[in-house]
Amino acid sequence: MACLGVFVAYLPVTTVAVSLPAIQAALGASTAQLSWVQDAFVLPMAAFILTAGVVGDVHGRKKVFQTGLLFSAVGAAVALAAPSIEVLWAGQALAGLGAAALLPTTLALISHAVPDHRERGKFIGLWATSLLMALAVGPLIAGVVLEHAAWRWIYLLVIPVSLLAMAVAARLLPDSSAPHGRRLDWPGQITAAVAITALVYGVIEGGAGSFTDTRVLVALFIAVAGAVAFVMAERRSDSPMLDLALFRSPAFTATTLVAMITFLGLIGFFFLLSLYFGMVQQLDTLQAACRLLMVTAASIVVGGPVSRLMHRVPARTLITAGLLVVSGALLSMTTLDADTSFASLAWRLALLGIGMGGILTPMTATAVASVPHHLAGMAAAGNNAFRQIGGALGPAVLGALLTSRALNTFPAHLGDAGISGADRQQIVETAREGGLGAVAQMNLGAHTGQALGAMSDAFLDGLRLCLIVAAALTLLAALVSVVLLRPRRTSTATVTVAAHPVPAGTAADEVTRGGGGDPAAVRHRG
Repeated sequence: MACLGVFVAYLPVTTVAVSLPAIQAALGASTAQLSWVQDAFVLPMAAFILTAGVVGDVHGRKKVFQTGLLFSAVGAAVALAAPSIEVLWAGQALAGLGAAALLPTTLALISHAVPDHRERGKFIGLWATSLLMALAVGPLIAGVVLEHAAWRWIYLLVIPVSLLAMAVAARLLPDSSAPHGRRLDWPGQITAAVAITALVYGVIEGGAGSFTDTRVLVALFIAVAGAVAFVMAERRSDSPMLDLALFRSPAFTATTLVAMITFLGLIGFFFLLSLYFGMVQQLDTLQAACRLLMVTAASIVVGGPVSRLMHRVPARTLITAGLLVVSGALLSMTTLDADTSFASLAWRLALLGIGMGGILTPMTATAVASVPHHLAGMAAAGNNAFRQIGGALGPAVLGALLTSRALNTFPAHLGDAGISGADRQQIVETAREGGLGAVAQMNLGAHTGQALGAMSDAFLDGLRLCLIVAAALTLLAALVSVVLLRPRRTSTATVTVAAHPVPAGTAADEVTRGGGGDPAAVRHRG
C-alpha cells in the first residue's frame, strides 16, 4: 500500500510536465502562469507535509493515508473539468494536499511495519522504485491521451486508482501511530506555509517581471520573516512540527540539504526540458514522453542494485557518486540545439537517470535511519518537505533564469534573422508580455520562419544557462554529502529525551545506523 500511495502522489508530476505545451495552447497561459501549474501542486505538498506527518503520528497513519488518496482523487477530478488556468491551479493544489498526506505516511508505515533497519532498506528501495515508476509512466499516459483526446484527460487515471486504493486500505491496511505526547503545532504550520508560499511567489513573479517590483520585494521579505518566525516557533514549542534538534544528526542534515538542492535542479530541469521538446523541437507529447522515459527507466534499472549495495557501500559514496554523474549529464546537455537527434540525446538522459537512481534510495533510507525510531515519521516528513521545497523552487528559479536570459538575447537573434524595426519591437513586446511561446501564436507572414528560429535560439541560450546552474547545484549537493556524511569516530549516540523515555534497543540503536555509521545526537521534546 505504501508503494501504491507514493505512486499516486507522484503520478501528476511528469504527467503534467510533458503536457505543459498542450495546456498552454489550450488555455492561453503565459510562461509564469504555466510555472504555477506545477507549483500549485508542489507548494501545498511542501507546506503541509510536516503537518500530515504529525497528524498521522497522533491520529493514525491509516486515516491520513486514506485522506491523501481522497484529496488526490478530488484534485484530479477538478483539474479534469477545469475551464480555465485558475481552476486548473485549484485542482493541482488539492492533489498537492493529497500528496502531502501520502508521502510521510507511506514512509512511516514502512518504518512501523519493518523495524529492522537492514530489512527496511529493501522496502524503502521498493518505495523509491514506485516513485520512479510514477515518473516513468506519467509521460507515457500523457502522450497516449494527447494523441487521442484533450489534455484534461491526463487526470483520469488517478481517480479510479485512488478510490480503489482507499477501498483496499480500509480492509487490509493496519493502523499505526506514534503520539508520544505530540499535537498539532499551529504556529509552526502557519509560519512554514507563509514562508514557502511567499518565497515561491516572489521568485516566479520576479522572473516574469522584475525582482525590484514592490510586490516581489514584499513577498521575499515575508518569506524571510516567515522563516525566522518558524524557527522561533519550533524552538519554543513543546510539541514542534519539526524538532530542530533533528539537525544535530549530520546524516539527517546532509540528506535533507541534498534532497532540497538536488530536486531544485532536477524538477526545474524537467520543466524546461518539456518546453524544449515542445517549443524548440516541435515534438508531440508522446515523442517527448519517450525521451523522458530514458531518465526514469535508467533510474529504475539502477535503483535495485543500489538498494542491495547500501549494506556494503557507505551512503556517502553512493550519494556523492550519483550526484557527480548527474552533474556530468547536465553539463553534457549544454550542447543541445534545435536539431539534436534522439540518439544523441538518449545517452545523456540515460546518464542522468543512472545518477538519479544512485541517489534516491540511499538518501531516503539514511534520513529515516539517522534519528531515533520513534522520530522516523518526523524525519521522513522533514526530508520530504525540504525535497518538495526544492521541487517547488526548481521551475520557479530556473524558469526565471531562462526567461530573463532568453528575453535579453531575443532582440539580437531577431536582428541576425533579418527582422528589424517595428516588426522586431512588436515580437519582443509580445514575448515579454506573454512569454516566448506567445510568439508562435503571432501572424507574422513572411517573417514567421525567421521569428520562430530566433525564438528557438533565444530559448537555447536560456536553457544552457539553466543547465549550468543545475549542474552547479548538484555539485554543491555532492560537496554537502562529502562533508556531512563522513564516518564518525564515535560509535555511540547521545539521545536526551525530555518527556518521553525511549525504550532500550530502539532509539539509540537506530540512531547509530544512519548515514553509513554516522551517529546522531538528537533530543526529542514532548
